[in-house]
Amino acid sequence: MFLGTYSPKLDEKGRIILPAKFRDELASGLVMTRGQERCVYVFSQHEFADMHARIRQAPVTSKQARDYMRLFLSGASDEVPDKQHRVTIPATLREYAGLGRDLTVIGAGNRAEIWATDAWNTYYEAQEAEFANTTEEVIPGLF
Repeated sequence: MFLGTYSPKLDEKGRIILPAKFRDELASGLVMTRGQERCVYVFSQHEFADMHARIRQAPVTSKQARDYMRLFLSGASDEVPDKQHRVTIPATLREYAGLGRDLTVIGAGNRAEIWATDAWNTYYEAQEAEFANTTEEVIPGLF
């Protein structure tokens, strides 16, 4: 499970050093793709294969399912970290998420997410205030 918040820097070659707590899960390879809210999703190869299997179950007759599948899979890139635990974020994904030198990497359960730090801070502030004021059950049976 991916947990926590980290602040790696993007180097001049478009690489980041993976957070130490994520390295074992991602050592044999990972898949990056477009995430929602303009971040980059990072899945282990195993988790991405599971996601793909679930996506494939959607009916081909559903336009929304086809659109989602196209956007999600067309942005995907499989990568293998080097010996220094660095991984290259493809230029198309860096552009999509507006990534510069300052990054925030968060654990989001089954995936990690890579955000431009300013975008993450803006998102976090807006969502934290909303979360603090939630008066109804958001996740049934949990809170």
